[in-house]
Amino acid sequence: MTQQQTAGPPSAGHADLAEEFLDRQTPLSRIRNILHRYPALSPALVLLIAVVVFGLLNDRFLRVENLSLITQQVSVVGTLAIAQTLIILTAGIDLSVGAVMILSSMVVAQLAVNNGLPAPVALLAGLVVGLAAGAVNGFLVTRFRLPPFIVTLGTLNIFIALTLLYSNGATVRGSAMPGLLTWTGTTFPVGAVRISTGVVVMLLLYIAIAFILGKTAWGRHVYAVGDDKEAARLAGIAVNKVLMSVYLAAGAVLAIGAWIQIGRTNAASPNAGVDLNLDSITAVVIGGTSLFGGRGSVWGTLLGALIVGVFRNGLSLAGLDVLYQTLAVGVLIILAVSIDQWIRKVKS
Repeated sequence: MTQQQTAGPPSAGHADLAEEFLDRQTPLSRIRNILHRYPALSPALVLLIAVVVFGLLNDRFLRVENLSLITQQVSVVGTLAIAQTLIILTAGIDLSVGAVMILSSMVVAQLAVNNGLPAPVALLAGLVVGLAAGAVNGFLVTRFRLPPFIVTLGTLNIFIALTLLYSNGATVRGSAMPGLLTWTGTTFPVGAVRISTGVVVMLLLYIAIAFILGKTAWGRHVYAVGDDKEAARLAGIAVNKVLMSVYLAAGAVLAIGAWIQIGRTNAASPNAGVDLNLDSITAVVIGGTSLFGGRGSVWGTLLGALIVGVFRNGLSLAGLDVLYQTLAVGVLIILAVSIDQWIRKVKS
């Protein structure tokens, strides 16, 4: 019997491989593979297009003073988005980031102004508040195995209530605070642009977290837990310890965000940051970090935060009501999640 006679039809495995090969050769699949390999590429393109479009729509958008304003506005959302990125990388989500930041800012301001504590001690107390809030969220997620969405939805309301009870709903003005507390709001020139100290603090945080996630064992464990908790456990990773450490790290970042917020607004208000939770999630998702965990980077998040700032600023210059700005951010979230779902279909 000849080889031709003995040869049967292609096996199912060979057919699957052929189909996968052909799929990878289509232009759309190539784009998807590239975006899967470089998550920050998509937000970079979106940011570039947004800047060009808004610049064409309004010549004031590209003025130096407006670009300076955008960078300063992004400092708060960008910092909160770092904490949100850490949580989302573990396949969780934190709806309480804005509330934790506001609670921490009120504790710092009240202790310094009403209780006469030195500014460094007040800032340290704010850090303790952030860590405590992170510990509460982490404890509920790890010990009781509750979904992070439900846990942080509950603690969001708890932290808001605690803030209002502690502050009696009163705003603390920056003029009454020690200079160190509002220091993050001071600006200095960088060429033709003025940059606030808060922006510098935010960028230092990005550099530090990017290094930790990319160059340390802890960072690799964070990605592993987000990608597959059971596989990470079988590989010897202490999943609950990693999750708890992530929530603690996020709490510390939020405390620093509170300091930046005080300097940015020159006040500590219990009613500040209504849209911060939404904006922080938007920045992370648009930045290429998957809501399903295990994929993304903080540099993509920074691009996402800039996109949020550019959209809000550009739409404001276009004369649109703030409600339409919020609508646009909501649309961005849906589009970003849809693109993420499409990118995740890439075949390994």
